[in-house]
Amino acid sequence: MPNITTVLSQVSQHPASPGDEATFPQLTERGPITDAYVETTATGLVDAEEAEREMSRTTSRTAYNPDASSAEKGKPEHDAKLVTFLDDDPENPRNFSQLTKWIVTVIATSMCFAVGISSSIITGGLRETREEFHSSQEVVNLTVCVFVIGFGVGPMFMSPLSELIGRKLVYLISMGLFCIFSIPCAVAKSMAVLIVFRFLAGTAASVPMCNAAGSIADVWSINQRGFKMSAFSSMLFLSPCLGPLFGGYMAMNISWRWLYWLQCIMAGALFLAVLVLMPESYAPTILARRAKRLRKETGDSSIMTEQERRRRPTSEIVSEALLRPFIMLCTEGIMIAFAGFLCLIYGLLYGFFFAYPIVFEQGHGFNSGQTGLAFLGIFVGICICGCVFCPLQENYYQRKVLEGNGHADPEHRLPMMMVGAVILPISLFIFAWTSNPKTHWAGAVVSGIPFGCALVAIYISANSYLVDTYNLYGASAMAAKTLIRSLAGASVPIYMYARLGNEWAGSLLAFISVGMAPIPFLFWFKGAALRKRSKMAS
Repeated sequence: MPNITTVLSQVSQHPASPGDEATFPQLTERGPITDAYVETTATGLVDAEEAEREMSRTTSRTAYNPDASSAEKGKPEHDAKLVTFLDDDPENPRNFSQLTKWIVTVIATSMCFAVGISSSIITGGLRETREEFHSSQEVVNLTVCVFVIGFGVGPMFMSPLSELIGRKLVYLISMGLFCIFSIPCAVAKSMAVLIVFRFLAGTAASVPMCNAAGSIADVWSINQRGFKMSAFSSMLFLSPCLGPLFGGYMAMNISWRWLYWLQCIMAGALFLAVLVLMPESYAPTILARRAKRLRKETGDSSIMTEQERRRRPTSEIVSEALLRPFIMLCTEGIMIAFAGFLCLIYGLLYGFFFAYPIVFEQGHGFNSGQTGLAFLGIFVGICICGCVFCPLQENYYQRKVLEGNGHADPEHRLPMMMVGAVILPISLFIFAWTSNPKTHWAGAVVSGIPFGCALVAIYISANSYLVDTYNLYGASAMAAKTLIRSLAGASVPIYMYARLGNEWAGSLLAFISVGMAPIPFLFWFKGAALRKRSKMAS
């Protein structure tokens, strides 16, 4: 993706990296680019028409087309003055103090940790829940599945709110509803109540999973955010792996209901943390509030933000957020291939939450807490990938950027995914043929290490490739991927373990991963040609 050309005259330029559509997730690609709002002027105001004339001289029609904007969104106001940040503006998120920046980073990451661990912590108490409600295993498993489905459904409706009302208020709504919906789960008297409110809780809790990266990118410049984004990305996988460990011992020693009370407490604490400690970091929202204040103080109605000038209707924002991801899933071959691979690994991760009890509890006599400890193999693998593979991949990509004078093809994101695609079936075959009760349990635990490595390697590389490929539609690509990935995570056919046995059920998953393994290699060699044939790829 080329550098973002200045939207405003007399401003400081902040070039964007190829991943900025992901680190600044907006589910409405024709809306403003967040990085443009960290630019500054001496007065805090600039003539809109002059800025757009300058933009038209220095930017391609693909990146920005004021005539198209006017035609689509209505004719802009004449004599409008766009609000910008001042030089050294304390309200500019990039000028927040180091303490404030870390507060935003820690709270955003903590919300993702709480949501991730909440998706899996109840697996440690499924047996106790089944016994209390006299339900079948399949029905009890739905308490996990519907929460994960909520992960996919929630962003389609709630993420566009960030563009309308800012990040902080969306987080408050998310954590508030997550806290409220967890209470009926903790006091449920029937499985129906438990399942319904688990879905609602998952839907509400999904917001940090798609907005937290944007909050981190709001406050840190591109060359400062590497470690923070790596920690955030790792948390998306580390937290679900810790859920069965904590959940197993809590259900054994306290009560399965406290698994839900803990979620309520975490959500409530994070609600208060956001309310008291976390400032609004979404630049368009900050500037919109400033424009409103200036209009009131000066009586000058021509003061506005770029969003207000273009008058983008809410119905358009929502319709794009809801429809474009489905269009991409049905028409874009690149999207279908990579989303399919992501479905596999996400389905495997959540499938293991049901497979591990079968292998370790039924096969080796583990209790719920000990089964949770078995997930530490996956935990170690994720850490290895984050500490070894990810830095190597990033160094390789940055070297290609330098060789390409600031540009690298999306295919240069794929080496780590190619490694992961080879490791994944190997780890699954090891798990399958060491999961027999007659085989020592250590083999199945150790298989989690290469699986954890492959999981993160494939996920991060595939995400980066999709963002680079669909840079104008990056957020819709992420929404489409999140939806189908979550549905896959909720629908892995674990019943096959009972029908096929541990070895062949695991082998079937391994054979599927073998069939998917050529995908990154195909795009490494043919990706450029396939992108040229796509209607949406850049």
